[in-house]
Amino acid sequence: MTKERSELKSIGYEIFIGILSILSIVNLGLLYAAQEKSLDTVLTVMNALFSVIFVVDFLYRIVTAPSAGAYFFRHFGWADLLASVPLAQFKVLRVFRLIRVYRLLRDVGIRTVGRALVKDRAGSSLYILLIMGILVLEFGSLSMLTVEEGAPGSNIETASDAIWFTIVTISTVGYGDQYPVTDAGRMIGAGIIVVGVGIFGTFTGYLANFFLSPKKKDSAPPVDATDTSASTVEKLRLSLEESETKLAEIRKLLAGPTQ
Repeated sequence: MTKERSELKSIGYEIFIGILSILSIVNLGLLYAAQEKSLDTVLTVMNALFSVIFVVDFLYRIVTAPSAGAYFFRHFGWADLLASVPLAQFKVLRVFRLIRVYRLLRDVGIRTVGRALVKDRAGSSLYILLIMGILVLEFGSLSMLTVEEGAPGSNIETASDAIWFTIVTISTVGYGDQYPVTDAGRMIGAGIIVVGVGIFGTFTGYLANFFLSPKKKDSAPPVDATDTSASTVEKLRLSLEESETKLAEIRKLLAGPTQ
């Protein structure tokens, strides 16, 4: 249990990596199911993004692991490394990430997971924003490309156009060089705008709270009850010895000089 908990990063982070692992596996199936080359390009770009995130995750885990060798050989670190390679043959190894996340969270317990997420609301909100941003980037681009490609007067004809439109829309920049011309495309664009405003508004509030909130003062070190009791007894003993010495001197003075 101790070794497994030492392998556990923050609860929110583990859930974040688990969700990305699920999404990357779903994308693997979509790559085989996609019939359009442009849709395939969007999925390839997203899988490249996932590969970068998983490489960073692998480096983070091996650097912070109690034993790098144990993590790499015994806890499927080698599978994490191979799964980060942007090749379809290795992406199935991302199942090992799901197994690890499930095992770690199961050992911690559902109640502990819930309490940890509630306690670290700021961190949990940040991971939720990241997941929402990735989901909107992928499925917004796929949806926009599906409804706009081939439409009369459309200027969103390639995967690059769809990804660019989604990025500038979700970031609330809106250059206007790419825009939907179909009713379905405008509805999708409106949804991306609303979600983008919510994401960046919340993210801005998170950063403001992080940098402007006063730091908590370091609490005083805990006092050991055993040490306090021993110190009190020692003081009483010294005071009693001093009182006995003074009492002996007073008795000698009262007795007077000996004959």
